[in-house]
Amino acid sequence: MKNKLLGKIKNKNITVGVIGLGYVGLPLAVEKAKAGFKTTGFDIQKEKVSMVNAGKNYIGDVVDSDLSQLVKTGMLKATNDFGFIKDIDFIAICVPTPLDRHQQPDITYVKQSVEEIARHMTKDTVVVLESTTYPGTTEELVKYILEDVSGLECGKDFYLAFSPERVDPGNRIYKTSNTPKVIGGIGKDATEVAAAMYRAVLNGEVLEVSSPAVAEMEKILENTYRNVNIALVNELAMLCEKMGINVWEVIEAAKTKPYGFQAFYPGPGLGGHCIPLDPYYLSWKAREFGFHTSMIESSMMINDRMPAYCVERTSKILNKSKKALNGSNILVLGIAYKQDIDDYRESPAISVIEELENNFAKVDFYDPYIKEYKKNGRINKGLSEINGSIIQLYDLIMITTAHTNVDYAMVQENAKVIFDTKNVTKNLDVRENIEIL
Repeated sequence: MKNKLLGKIKNKNITVGVIGLGYVGLPLAVEKAKAGFKTTGFDIQKEKVSMVNAGKNYIGDVVDSDLSQLVKTGMLKATNDFGFIKDIDFIAICVPTPLDRHQQPDITYVKQSVEEIARHMTKDTVVVLESTTYPGTTEELVKYILEDVSGLECGKDFYLAFSPERVDPGNRIYKTSNTPKVIGGIGKDATEVAAAMYRAVLNGEVLEVSSPAVAEMEKILENTYRNVNIALVNELAMLCEKMGINVWEVIEAAKTKPYGFQAFYPGPGLGGHCIPLDPYYLSWKAREFGFHTSMIESSMMINDRMPAYCVERTSKILNKSKKALNGSNILVLGIAYKQDIDDYRESPAISVIEELENNFAKVDFYDPYIKEYKKNGRINKGLSEINGSIIQLYDLIMITTAHTNVDYAMVQENAKVIFDTKNVTKNLDVRENIEIL
């Protein structure tokens, strides 16, 4: 099986399936097709399937012309019928792994996808899970379902591996194509074949590790490292505010040390598909071994507290003008979880808005990339534009995302007061009406 698959990879005869056509799956499908492998993407959302098949792009990290050309030449297509799996040699699973309402791992999408794959897969297939999850998922859950439902044997009839996605939406340097990849398979042959496939597609380094669990844990480490360090500066920001010290200036000064320090920055909370979630996956799994990840859990509590802290600061700022938070008109600038993208998954700005509304403030938002967002079944629409006249209508402007295409000088000129949680106004000349997190 190994030699057969390696030969098909070398000759570009291997067929590829990508399950989930979101921020991870669509860029991966495009790269595989660009590398000369016929690729089929699957998604349960018919709208995404239709858009891909029409050559219409909806992901910022995908080049529009690449997608349309690949569809036109027949190298890439999409479907919402799992029956296509029977003709696929290499399957990458890129489905969401959110938290449930109890802040515990929700791997429903993984389970459902794997069950459907198992019903249709044939011998000599490679399955790679890319969705971020807790250590042990591939070997304890995915392998069991694939063998139980398909009747095939892992290592003999099919190969199984884990390779964590490393997508950073909006990153202009590192994309799917050139970001280093980590591969951990069940057995050396599985690792070798999966790694060979990614080397045939990507330009970045492909690192082979000894097991799926190592690959799963390293992904958790990447994002927990960021979670913990962001929590550190968030806590320092709260302390510095009490002490009358500018935490941003402190960080810039610390950055001058050429070794032993990496800069992280405070903000209204954590957002995105990984950093706010991954530590919960690890702490949940750790309890199975009677182990409590105390440092990690503390960092999660600090970061989770930031939206409420920002609302507390907002109340204090309004008090200086003898205004109550209750009834005040507030404009939130930025819904995306990071600058210059249209992704609002787990965005702290949404939590800030909910906290403000819970305190009876009247809240609007503006984001040049996001016209509306959906939360708890409710569609929330933002302002279509901002100008001086609009800014003057609000008692306070809160900046929650550091978009570079917002005219902050205009905002500053017309705002009664600004609460800047991202330090984007640092270069403005006049700062009397600006308070920084």
